[in-house]
Amino acid sequence: MKKTTPSDCKLVANTLRGLAMDAIQKARSGHPGLPLGMADVAAVLWLRHLRHDPTNPVWPDRDRFILSGGHGSALLYSLLHLAGYDVTLDDLRGFRQFGTRTPGHPERGVTPGVEATTGPLGQGFGNAVGMALAERMLATRFNAEGRTLVDHFTYVFCGDGDMMEGISHEIAPLAALWRLEKLVVFYDSNGISIEGDTAPALERDVAARFKAYGWRVLAVDGHDPAAIDRVIAKAKRPAGAPTLVVCRTTIGYGSPHKAGTAAAHGEPLGEEEVALTKQALGLPPDAFHVGDDVRALFDARLDSLRRLSRKWFRLRKAAFKADPALADLWKRHYDDVIPADLADRLPAFSEPIATRAASGKALQTLAGELPQLVGGSADLAPSNKTWLNGLPAVGPDSMDGRNIHFGVREVGMAAISSGIALHGGLRPYCATFFVFSDYLRPVLRVAALSSLPVVYVLTHDSFYVGEDGPTHEPVEQIMSLRSMPGITLLRPADAAETNEAWVAALRNHSGPSLLLLTRQNLPILDRSVCASAAGVRKGAYTLWQRGRGTPDLIVMASGSEVPLALEAAQSVPNANIRVVSMPSWELFEAQPQTYRDQVLPPECAKRLSIEAGTTLGWERYTGSRANCIGIDHFGASAPYRVLEREFGFTPDAVAARIRALLMA
Repeated sequence: MKKTTPSDCKLVANTLRGLAMDAIQKARSGHPGLPLGMADVAAVLWLRHLRHDPTNPVWPDRDRFILSGGHGSALLYSLLHLAGYDVTLDDLRGFRQFGTRTPGHPERGVTPGVEATTGPLGQGFGNAVGMALAERMLATRFNAEGRTLVDHFTYVFCGDGDMMEGISHEIAPLAALWRLEKLVVFYDSNGISIEGDTAPALERDVAARFKAYGWRVLAVDGHDPAAIDRVIAKAKRPAGAPTLVVCRTTIGYGSPHKAGTAAAHGEPLGEEEVALTKQALGLPPDAFHVGDDVRALFDARLDSLRRLSRKWFRLRKAAFKADPALADLWKRHYDDVIPADLADRLPAFSEPIATRAASGKALQTLAGELPQLVGGSADLAPSNKTWLNGLPAVGPDSMDGRNIHFGVREVGMAAISSGIALHGGLRPYCATFFVFSDYLRPVLRVAALSSLPVVYVLTHDSFYVGEDGPTHEPVEQIMSLRSMPGITLLRPADAAETNEAWVAALRNHSGPSLLLLTRQNLPILDRSVCASAAGVRKGAYTLWQRGRGTPDLIVMASGSEVPLALEAAQSVPNANIRVVSMPSWELFEAQPQTYRDQVLPPECAKRLSIEAGTTLGWERYTGSRANCIGIDHFGASAPYRVLEREFGFTPDAVAARIRALLMA
């Protein structure tokens, strides 16, 4: 194959600029500044360095490319089209329109070749660190002398906005501590943001910051293809550190009147300026023009990439044939195999125990059953009970570890966990106190949008935290998170339900699962009297009922309030009362209507909910917020036994509400 030249790369870069300008102009919406400014870097990377196979977008050993500044999506879509992915010119013409494969910001699962949903600045950077970490961890597991199955780079485009966001300060030190030398970040340093010159808001020397973290820092003229090629080749050489390439670029490059200005960032150039820019770049005036010479360059590149991909699959096939155990281990990792009888393998409990502690004991068993399971906590593992005992921590010299020290970094932890899930081959979990879920919420939201199966272990789940006081006592968080599409929230009532919650979370491959766990001990529900905890799998189930048929009253609760509901209901005689455990609204709502009506029969109008959080939302099941016991104010600092009395969470107080409802 003829080696591509700097002139070839410049031609491709200008073609990318033309496609991006046309897509944005036709949509009358979009961000031309980044595509025009970073087209040269993109052209060199994709034509000469990026290893991927557009005919097999999920090739496990492909390089990953992340556009952290997702507002520049027109550049990515143009790249995918030229490279040979199933992204057509009609897709580019439909940019930002309803139902198309080219939404305003890249979305995983919508556009072939998009590795991560990006847009909220900094998150793509965090995802890239997670991907690079996953690559190193899996390489340790599957590579051996004479066998290399995992060996690829993670490339990410970042801008000034990514560097301003706090997440970059959280994750960059970890990438250096882990020595992720196959992570290459291209920093689009153009000095312009929406408000204009970045000088009033961005530190003077981002490069110095990254050097202080321990990164290798390189610099390049972002519009010189030959220099870009050399710097990428250097960035790929082992250095024992991740690499930041500072690309000195001009935002809106090529635009006669808007280049180098904030006007180029977030609005179409205008038809007249598009025509002038094309003229300046030597492009024909035709909309969505791609020359035959550009097609030929990418066709030749595609042939080369296909050969690389096919060679890898042949090598893997030979390795699996020589070592069937390796094939089985690979399948368990990359297919995330969850044994059908996993619940039966988890520990049994007989004494009262906090669900966070029960979860910790379950995790020890899960670690042995699921080699793909990895994770850590935001410096709270002793409290979250998330440390995998007897297994090493991940570090530069122990990439075979299973425990990850994230430090006090909720946002970074969540973004890295998302990146691990995006990469494939490992199943991540991460943990913090439930009240601090507000810190990681933006990342959780994108994980839900991306259908990422990350497990979030969120402990200290209510005012029962006690003496730490209202700053650490979640009140509104549970209902706030229930309002988020795409997540599955599970709040188990005892140790048996905790086991089932873990299994439900691990079997959920369609989005994030959140385990809400107690600090305080809870009794073990007597399953000879109460229904099996397997009911957790359906989100809600009849735990206990005095009498048969349609009950006179239903008491429903989640988590630590289920034993309270049960004790209170059993103390009220001569009434057909049903107690329903509702650990997961999301799983319950996914059940057939017949099952939901069986658990909550419509003909039973008298209902009471109990949950140590805000009552808003429970009226969907009770019919009225007047029939909800909760806490619609912040907590207080005191022993939790005092708080439960002060807030009305005692068997006597609940029984009084039950009797009042029965007489109403």
